Amino acid sequence: MRAAAITGKGAVEIVDRPQPHGLVDLVVVQILVAPMCTEFKSRQAGDVSDSIGHEAAGVVVDAGSSTRVAVGDRVVVMPGYACGTCRYCIAGEHIHCPFQRDVLAESEQPYGTATYAEYVLKPDWLLVPVPDDVSLVHASAACCLLGPSFNASQRMNVAASDTLLVAGCGPVGLGAIINGVTRNATVLALEVNPWRADLARQLGATVFDPTAPDIVDQVLDATDGWGVTASIETSGVPSNPALLASVSARRAGLSIVAWGLDITLPPIVPLGLDVHGVWHWKHQTDGWRMIETIRKASGLIDTAITHRFPLDRVSEAMDVQDSGRCGKVLLFPTEVQDL
Repeated sequence: MRAAAITGKGAVEIVDRPQPHGLVDLVVVQILVAPMCTEFKSRQAGDVSDSIGHEAAGVVVDAGSSTRVAVGDRVVVMPGYACGTCRYCIAGEHIHCPFQRDVLAESEQPYGTATYAEYVLKPDWLLVPVPDDVSLVHASAACCLLGPSFNASQRMNVAASDTLLVAGCGPVGLGAIINGVTRNATVLALEVNPWRADLARQLGATVFDPTAPDIVDQVLDATDGWGVTASIETSGVPSNPALLASVSARRAGLSIVAWGLDITLPPIVPLGLDVHGVWHWKHQTDGWRMIETIRKASGLIDTAITHRFPLDRVSEAMDVQDSGRCGKVLLFPTEVQDL
């Protein structure tokens, strides 16, 4: 099968790799939609790998011995290879599982865990069924476009009575805006990139420049002085968590989605802040809620998806991501008309 590989600094190529086969609970999904995430940063850094990508939607083509899925089922592929039996997996928090399976070693196969590829090998319980009335393009938003901020919105109970502030309008931030708008909240956003700020406005957010010297006053004025009742940090800018806290109402929620940096907050006890570290969502318990969100947000998802490429143009797709002038970018490993 064809797959993408980072072969050096700034270089990504299409390579031939063995197609996986199903075994016991490990099933093979033909990838029809592969949303692109932060893999372009690995290309920038020259992190050589022939196994890239963690988002996908497609069709089961080899069900192994699974009793959960069957050949022909349309599914969204959840990230990771969680064990399925530890306390985190049982509680629905598979993303925090410390006992990731080595499915290639288990099945004695050389390849099959990448999603920038035509096929992927996955434990059956990490597949989310897609109803017939939901397109696989829209369903693929259940991965990193909507997933992290969906969980943040769940944990903060974002509703129509809330004012949600989103820091950063990259793809994850755009997904946070979609989740907020879909829940009928008033949505504000912080973004310095004019292209992405305009896209955020198209999705229904009121956008502010976080570098403005009076940014705190601007946000407070937009809430009649009360402050926002929920906020989601997606940008990775070190100063943003403190900024979000400073414009929060008392007893507000603040969710950190961006990875990799220490954060600094003002004293949170006087504010009564609930601070959440959020990664992915709980598909076992909230799958139906995600599907309902996707149904309601289908038009917004179409707006957030700004570029589509076949797999063999993955280098061009990463060039677009490098530019910052994009929302969510999709790869299509297989030419299929009906998704």
